[in-house]
Amino acid sequence: MTRETFLLFAIAYYFFTIVVVVLVLLFMDKKYKKSLDNEINALEREKNLIISSSILSELNKVEVLVNNAELKKKYRSWVKRFETIRDKEIPKITDEIIALQNDFNEKEYKKLKESLIDVELKISHLKTKADFLLDEIREITLSEERNRETIIKLKADYREIRNVYNNHEEDFKIIKVPLELQFENVDKLFSAFEDAMEKNEYLEVGKIVKAIDDTIGNLKVVINETKSIVNLGSVLIPKRIEDINNIYHKMKLEGFNLDYLNIEYNIEEVNKKIQDVFSRLNVLNVVDSVFELKTMLDYFDSLYNDFDKEKLSKTLYEDYKRSILIKVSKLEKINNELYRKIDDIKYSYDLSDDEVLVIGEIKEEFSSIREGYDRTVEMERSKTLAYTRLNKEMEALNNRLAKNEEKLNVALRTLGGLKEDELRARDQLDEIKDILTQAKDKVRTYKLPIVPKNYYVELSEATLAINEMIKELDKRPISIKTLNLRVDTARDLVLKVYNTINETIKTAKMAETAIVYGNRYRLVNKDVDLGLTKAENSFYKGNFKNSLENAINAINIIEPDIHKKLLEQYK
Repeated sequence: MTRETFLLFAIAYYFFTIVVVVLVLLFMDKKYKKSLDNEINALEREKNLIISSSILSELNKVEVLVNNAELKKKYRSWVKRFETIRDKEIPKITDEIIALQNDFNEKEYKKLKESLIDVELKISHLKTKADFLLDEIREITLSEERNRETIIKLKADYREIRNVYNNHEEDFKIIKVPLELQFENVDKLFSAFEDAMEKNEYLEVGKIVKAIDDTIGNLKVVINETKSIVNLGSVLIPKRIEDINNIYHKMKLEGFNLDYLNIEYNIEEVNKKIQDVFSRLNVLNVVDSVFELKTMLDYFDSLYNDFDKEKLSKTLYEDYKRSILIKVSKLEKINNELYRKIDDIKYSYDLSDDEVLVIGEIKEEFSSIREGYDRTVEMERSKTLAYTRLNKEMEALNNRLAKNEEKLNVALRTLGGLKEDELRARDQLDEIKDILTQAKDKVRTYKLPIVPKNYYVELSEATLAINEMIKELDKRPISIKTLNLRVDTARDLVLKVYNTINETIKTAKMAETAIVYGNRYRLVNKDVDLGLTKAENSFYKGNFKNSLENAINAINIIEPDIHKKLLEQYK
């Protein structure tokens, strides 16, 4: 491609891009204008729908029904409001829509957008006013149809109420007079409704219908709940009161303190509340009555649980009363005995005051527990507290006693362990001496040509450690920590002596056995003879390990793996 061709192509592409951009912008501008025009037309339609024929039609219906001053006053008010909307507010909006159209034509789009929102809000507000006016008018025009439907339903409910009453009249004997007066009142209201409908007194009709609805609604509640109220207030709760009273007085005679339950006061208050409920029932007021009576019944039912809890608490209290007394007496005796011996223990085992302080603390805690126990028992005898509270007190004392018992056991194990450590150290002294004697006997029994020097060094160290251990055992007071250290040191050094002599004798025996076994090959091979001679020299010098190595190496010349045979023979 030549340079001229490339430039022509670039220029053509540039102009094509400009044309496309211009076309896109023109299309978007046209679409935006069309959207604004559609919004203006929509506002025009919504404005025209505000004053529909419905309001005027409903006003004409009301005009025919006007037959009293109150309805006439309302009618005039509605007409005035309608004319205000039609003749004043609608024209204002019309002018504003025209102004919108002018802004559109003059391409004042920014101003137009702001004005559109304002006009839309005004139309919405005016439409709400018109709808509200129409609803008010229809309250009258549709009154007869709607009220007739309501009255038919209310009459059905009323017949059902009367049937329940007539079929179970004995259940409503307690409120017969106020109930029948209310029936008469409902009958009068139905008659008043018919009179008002004949006279087209639609404003009065609404009030009558509401009164009938409220009265029948209350009657329905009264009919549904009276039986429950009478059953709860006259039968169930009085029976519970009688039963609770019997149990209450019986338990009082048995020594139970039930003052915290306030039963006598609560029974008195319940009786007052029942009287109040029946007083309200007599004027057909049953609001919350069933709920209140069920709450009272639940309260008396809960008292059975309280009585059972008291009885169980008494049983538990009696168990604690016996067990705590036995245990605290036993533990106090043990602790007092230990407390009396504490000075001897301190002297014997070099203990500080802080280390034996716990014994005094345990003694004080036992005294405090016994005081608490005596105080609780005294409260039981004077019937100051209920058994639930007494049981909690004893339970707390029992927990304290268990913790103090554990502290005492730890102290006994600690102090008892000191004596056990001393006795164990004396036993271990005999064992250590016996091991050292065995080591010496082994040296005497197997006559080594030379005893290794390290044996005498280790023997001296072990003997010194045993003497130090004996000195510690003879001390008063004994330091158990130091004694245990002396025991460990003496045992380790004696075992070291024993292991040293054991290993030395074992090596010497194997070396001697190897030399004797290899003597058969001396005449056969000079190297064997030379190796065995070196082994003998090392043996007599006390170098038993080197002697064994020389003997085995010499015999391996004639008999490989001799080491294994010697081990088997030794075993």
